[in-house]
Amino acid sequence: MQAKREYRDRDETEVAVLDALVDRSEEGMTVFELRSGVGVAIDEIEPALANLKDAGLIRVENEKNPLRIYPADHVVPETTDREENSRSLFDRIRERFPF
Repeated sequence: MQAKREYRDRDETEVAVLDALVDRSEEGMTVFELRSGVGVAIDEIEPALANLKDAGLIRVENEKNPLRIYPADHVVPETTDREENSRSLFDRIRERFPF
């Protein structure tokens, strides 16, 4: 899943980070998971995260180790019924219980 269209006019790395976070919006991601998911150097992710946080597009939780990053609720598109029905049962189960 991708971030909402209105948030896609940002830097390429920022958009890639948002898309990765939207894909895992329930469980969030660590910085290391983001680095491997986005495929850019940590030096590129750090400023992207700072810009996204300043813009209010991500939230960071550090209640439990390790630190986890989540997309802001308004960044995650709502799934329409048609989109939900177009995904196979296997895809829905796989998303719910990652293997």
